[in-house]
Amino acid sequence: MKIGLYFGTFNPIHIGHLIIANHMAEYSDLDQIWFVVTPQSPFKVKASMLDNHHRFEMVYRATADYHKLRPNDIEFGLPQPNYTIDTLTYLQEKHPKYEFALIMGEDNLKSFHKWKNYELILQNHNIYVYPRLSDGVIETQFDKHPKIHHVDAPIMELSSTFIRNSVKKGKNVRPMLPEQAWEYLDEMNFYR
Repeated sequence: MKIGLYFGTFNPIHIGHLIIANHMAEYSDLDQIWFVVTPQSPFKVKASMLDNHHRFEMVYRATADYHKLRPNDIEFGLPQPNYTIDTLTYLQEKHPKYEFALIMGEDNLKSFHKWKNYELILQNHNIYVYPRLSDGVIETQFDKHPKIHHVDAPIMELSSTFIRNSVKKGKNVRPMLPEQAWEYLDEMNFYR
């Protein structure tokens, strides 16, 4: 089984995240997409960052109706700070029959050469890239790399930061979130 790992803080998860993940599940050769909720770094405590279990709960609720999309809290139990290579190594050991791939925005690909052990990631894993409007250029080594697949997914310009700021200003953000995530966010009075 081919699993696409979609890493993020998901603070909060929004429809852009779901659209990209579903597109990857439906229009690539990936069988499932796991939303890997990145824990809050104990070294960078941010007031706007919800606790790990609240962000995981929103992802859990948002993906409940999609059989190809799954929430994952694997990084909550791994040493901090989390490096993608370590998470990939751990998952591969835990699930040797699965093939794990990374899902990332084009903006992250532009700085991929700065990631810890990026060569090892590329040696052992495919990367599925979705388009983003961003500055900078993609390193030529990644331009036509056989393990890097550019997926013609919709460009989503919605961000969790925008949603948090809008909630703080009393704006209605309900259409921007999956219904179940919105209900939890509203019920818990988050970001106000």
